[in-house]
Amino acid sequence: MMGGDLLVPVDDSVTLRKTVAHVANRGRDAPGRPTLHFVYPLSERLDAGEETTAAADAEELLARIEVWVEEDLGDDADQVAVETALIGSAEYLFNPGDYADVITEYAAERGIETVVLDPEFNPQGMAPLLPPLERELSSAGLDVDLAPVERPTRRNPLTRPAGLGQFVVLFCSTYAFYLVVGGTLSTFDLATGAVSATIVAGLLWRITTRGEVDLTSLAWRLARMTLYVPFLLWEIVKANFHIAYVVLHPRLPIDPRVVEFDAAVWSEMPATTLANSITLTPGTLTVDVSQRHFTVHSLTRSAREDLLDGGLERAVRFVFYGRSAARIATPRERGARTGEERTSAEETAPTEEAAVTEGENA
Repeated sequence: MMGGDLLVPVDDSVTLRKTVAHVANRGRDAPGRPTLHFVYPLSERLDAGEETTAAADAEELLARIEVWVEEDLGDDADQVAVETALIGSAEYLFNPGDYADVITEYAAERGIETVVLDPEFNPQGMAPLLPPLERELSSAGLDVDLAPVERPTRRNPLTRPAGLGQFVVLFCSTYAFYLVVGGTLSTFDLATGAVSATIVAGLLWRITTRGEVDLTSLAWRLARMTLYVPFLLWEIVKANFHIAYVVLHPRLPIDPRVVEFDAAVWSEMPATTLANSITLTPGTLTVDVSQRHFTVHSLTRSAREDLLDGGLERAVRFVFYGRSAARIATPRERGARTGEERTSAEETAPTEEAAVTEGENA
């Protein structure tokens, strides 16, 4: 490989276009005919033959980058070769180390020594990915350059519109926290806690809250949460006994599998509650959550069956959406599949597709 080859991890960002232009100009000035490698690290794992919206968007972005490079080079386009690829699609990427591993592997296979990073590269929107990623790549022996492009100034509003509901919620949560930390319900603690909570709520109610708060709905959710907590604790106790039995069994009857399903929850808090509840229950671990799509590792068949029966999901829906939402179909009834079931389905896919085609023709 030529020493001028560059590797550029990309994701859609406000500075990506300028980063591509910088890399294109750098490639033009390099000796020989360097190759510019634009790679998109895909945070979600793809199974064989699977195509997701995220993968389709990544392919579209990479195609757009090729056009940008050609535009930037103009008549000099023949002096530079361009390659694009999705990387990391065979595994789940969670942290800077995971991203660094797939980028380093790609660079090693092609003899690339230099990585150019977009200053706004942050594929999962988590904070902040770039500095630790730079350290990981440098530790792997790669030369890491940050594209010298101008970043836009962020001027997000500090305060948001807020009503009485936000004030009451912040006051009550602050007051409760104060009393828990204080450890007593003396008159002094009750009085100072009320004063402190009023001050905190008055200063922060337009900053820390988002969206309107329906106090009646919130009260019902809290009431239903008091029923959910003992239910979750009971599920954890049962799972602990089951895992203890598996560990102590002479044949260690484990059957680790990954199961994927779209949960019937529709906002951040319910999805987070369900993901954490699954992880807290021994035998299951939430590996990845992308909006409503859950990827869960199950240690035993029994744990997997319980997950697909939807007990936890139904309980979470009850907390956040009420009794009627608890009657929605379970993940199994909605078509969730385990690893072995996906393999079987892939083998029969042509036959099923033919059957659909025949039905349409009929």
